[in-house]
Amino acid sequence: MASISSAELNYLVYRYLQESGFTHAAFTFGYEAGINKCSIDGNLVPSGALVTFVQKGLQYFEMEANLSNCDADLEEDFSFLQPLDLITKDVHELRQMISERRKKLQKERKKEFEKEHEGERVRVREKDRREREKEVEKERREREKEVEKDRREREKEVEKDRREREKEVEKDRREKEKEVEKDRREKEKEVEKDRREREKEVVKDRKKIENDKEREQQHGDQTVREMFVDHEDRVPVKLEENGAVGGPEPMDISTTSTSQLCGIPSSDVTILEGHTSEVCACAWSPTGSLLASGSGDSTARIWTIAEGRCKPGSENGPLNVLVLKHVRGKTNEKSKDVTTLDWNGEGTLLATGSYDGQARIWTTNGELKSTLSKHKGPIFSLKWNKKGDYLLTGSCDQTAIVWDVKAEEWKQQFEFHSGPTLDVDWRNNVSFATSSTDNMIHVCKIGETHPIKTFTGHQGEVNCVKWDPTGSLLASCSDDITAKIWSMKQDTYLHDLREHSKEIYTIRWSPTGPGTNNPNHKLVLASASFDSTVKLWDVELGKLIYSLDGHRHPVYSVAFSPNGDYLVSGSLDRSMHIWSLRDGKIVKTYTGNGGIFEVCWNKEGDKIAACFANNTVCVLDFRM
Repeated sequence: MASISSAELNYLVYRYLQESGFTHAAFTFGYEAGINKCSIDGNLVPSGALVTFVQKGLQYFEMEANLSNCDADLEEDFSFLQPLDLITKDVHELRQMISERRKKLQKERKKEFEKEHEGERVRVREKDRREREKEVEKERREREKEVEKDRREREKEVEKDRREREKEVEKDRREKEKEVEKDRREKEKEVEKDRREREKEVVKDRKKIENDKEREQQHGDQTVREMFVDHEDRVPVKLEENGAVGGPEPMDISTTSTSQLCGIPSSDVTILEGHTSEVCACAWSPTGSLLASGSGDSTARIWTIAEGRCKPGSENGPLNVLVLKHVRGKTNEKSKDVTTLDWNGEGTLLATGSYDGQARIWTTNGELKSTLSKHKGPIFSLKWNKKGDYLLTGSCDQTAIVWDVKAEEWKQQFEFHSGPTLDVDWRNNVSFATSSTDNMIHVCKIGETHPIKTFTGHQGEVNCVKWDPTGSLLASCSDDITAKIWSMKQDTYLHDLREHSKEIYTIRWSPTGPGTNNPNHKLVLASASFDSTVKLWDVELGKLIYSLDGHRHPVYSVAFSPNGDYLVSGSLDRSMHIWSLRDGKIVKTYTGNGGIFEVCWNKEGDKIAACFANNTVCVLDFRM
């Protein structure tokens, strides 16, 4: 007799969970059961295989219970049992149940036969009874008609009297209302007359006050300017000699009055519409005026943004946009969500990562150059190396893959994590860091079969890893409410940054310090958290410089301006703030119509892009 193995049964259960829409349960079961290591060809297994298998088993069990060794039983009706009976009882018990039911059925048939003869007599009596009832019913209806006729006549008389009384009452009410309305109008005329007299007096007094103010204006302006300058000189913020922010104690910045005075006007905003689902990623080309965006509508888009200031209103004209479809036909298929994207260093190729586990490479003309398929789960992170010959992807399947772009094939797959890979970042052209839900950070190198360094210390999922501009320090942030700074020279962290009160979603290094275009400015680290704050850290001392407290909801993205003087932050509270790193204050702010998932600067530092949950991308002009 054929039997089914545990691996085959696990695969049927996995397929059932997938087909029933239990995506997370299917993923967890598949991971624990090792489905990815199973040799079963899923294309040979039809949909609903588990349900079909169970149904056929129950049918067989039911047949076995109904059929005994006695041929006489074949002439009896089959007794179709309940699934619960088939599951909870053995064959002997089921046969006993069927035997009892057949005996009961025979007794019932005998009773029915006796009732048939009795039924004839009952039908005759019933016919006579119905005839008598018809006669009684006919007489009753005749009496009811007479009673109803008398009732209607009485109601007509009562209704006639009621209407006459109502007419009299309405006439009296209208007379009274006329008298009341007349008195009210007389009173209103008196009140209006008094109000106008008072208004004349107020206008007269106001004109007198305005004349007095005009005479004093020249003296007052000079005094106000002197007081304002004196107030600004007394702001308690220190600047270090190299131009970076500093001071003995971190500052919490209040932005209530500032944000009211520095809103970005609509004339400096271009809204890019076209996506049909939330836009979760955006990136400027490093060499031109192209902006890429990725959305849950299964598309990425390449927008050509004109240089110079935005034109207000309808002067923007039609936008030049390329739509990069990740699925043929209709969009908004969740398995094709574009989760991440990145430009190569020359700005000639755009790579996109999708929820279907595939990475795709596109030209600036919107042509699909390569489709890279090996991952068995969604791609969460994707990065080009500086040279542009390798593409690195991190996936929910717990692995990272380095792809040879020219050969259009995978070069090496790194399987070191025990949970989904959340982020990847290149250290140089051949080595990189990965982070995962397993709380671990691995530093890997092409050609090596084991991590060249492993950092342990986080107590929660590591959401983001970023190398500093020189590749000597690695920053990480986690759901354990900490950010940490690591060095390849030691196994433990250099600094443990613990000022946030909720999970830290992302981190960014400033483009300052040695090895950057701004070598005279100190290197700082920014962290964005679900506690609605952005914090700036002195990486040499591991101390907090500023806590930027301008948002009301989780902050999902931060980005430094190319010159390192400003920081932009985007939050689920729909607002985007631009902060000056000299004093930690908001210098510009913009509020859109949806939560902000990502913000980024163009290479000139005069435009900022932000992608929103309301399916739009906004481009803002920035001038100081």
